[in-house]
Amino acid sequence: MIADDANTFPCIPARKGFLSNELRYGFVGDPREVHTAKELADCLRAYDLCARTSGRYTSLAIFFETPEELLKGFEVEDYRQLFWSVLNNLTTFDDKDWPADIPSDPSNHQWEFCFNGEPYFVFCATPAHQLRKSRYFPTLFMAFQPRWVFADMNDTTVFGRKLKKLIRKRIDAYDAIPGHPDLKWYGQADNYEWQQYFISDDDHSPASCPFFKMQLDLKFPPQE
Repeated sequence: MIADDANTFPCIPARKGFLSNELRYGFVGDPREVHTAKELADCLRAYDLCARTSGRYTSLAIFFETPEELLKGFEVEDYRQLFWSVLNNLTTFDDKDWPADIPSDPSNHQWEFCFNGEPYFVFCATPAHQLRKSRYFPTLFMAFQPRWVFADMNDTTVFGRKLKKLIRKRIDAYDAIPGHPDLKWYGQADNYEWQQYFISDDDHSPASCPFFKMQLDLKFPPQE
């Protein structure tokens, strides 16, 4: 999908990272299980040790064991709930404080998911997506992209503005429907990162962020 010969995959940094062997990979269990979130936490801690020496376009690609009952019975919204359940379970295994320079409220345009003191953009793809091919994958899939990877990929740089236009153009050509209205750049006043983590197969978007770490101020890991 990423390295297709036609070079049509919309996310150009992901393609560059894959072709230059800068991506790192993790394989974890059933996303419905709490112990899978612990496996993911271990993967992220291991990735944190090598991320800055892995390359400019590095990301951690996570493949989830996706049982047949999910493949046959889950729709896009079911996977959305599952995705946020994974992140909420994951954060309970985080033993580091939330970074001081990242807002704790997801409604702030500078909020980003953080783990082990590192801010990440989280990308999710599912077997249920059909119209948005760019969000389809045969199993439940997540990619964790360190925020520093995007240092020059924003509206404040010429490179960032050109890249944005090219990616949006590719998305329109790649998917069966136009790009989702939530797709914006980090730091824009009307941008909310959590909305982009999981994109619907239509233009629907949740009214509020399902990530509850800061709202409930969780202190204790779930019981396995």
